[in-house]
Amino acid sequence: MRITAAFALAFSISAASAFAQAPAAPPAPLPMVLTSTAFPDGGMIPLKYSQAQPGTAPGEGTSPALSWSNVPPAAKSLVLHMRDLEGVRNKTTEDQLHWLVWGMKPTVTSLAEGAPKGAKLPDGSYQVSATGQVYRGPGAPAAGPLHHYMFEIYALDTELNVEPTADMFETRAKVLAAMQGHVIGKAVYGGLFKRPN
Repeated sequence: MRITAAFALAFSISAASAFAQAPAAPPAPLPMVLTSTAFPDGGMIPLKYSQAQPGTAPGEGTSPALSWSNVPPAAKSLVLHMRDLEGVRNKTTEDQLHWLVWGMKPTVTSLAEGAPKGAKLPDGSYQVSATGQVYRGPGAPAAGPLHHYMFEIYALDTELNVEPTADMFETRAKVLAAMQGHVIGKAVYGGLFKRPN
């Protein structure tokens, strides 16, 4: 009994020592976070950022300020995708493309309010929407239900060699296809909207 007890005590001390000396596991990376000062996540999108704002050109609008954090260190580029989950095109199940921005550098952490028109934004990234090379604000009809508009930010471990084409939905399909297998981080921010009566 003395030998067994001594062996057990020695084994216990050795195991405790080994455990104490084991390197600590690295902390889990923080998830990406997408935020906006324009409206609360899941809340109503103000008229200012929609197609219904007085003076707004048809199918356009003022883009809201967006910012994000915790981009993975391995990221090589970023993609922002805004879509209307209820919207459809040509009576198919394809959701409405309201904004797609790709080719952003991983060091970019925000988009200012009121993105300018044009194929390229000031930071060199590309943009398209169902309207063209411009942000397309929410525009759900007043007679129907509230629509869910989702802003999605993706961190990729690669750069995308995709340029805009005349067909904006084809462009989106190419961007999304090029993203497959390269997403290493994502965050989502949503809002609700329908036109006032």
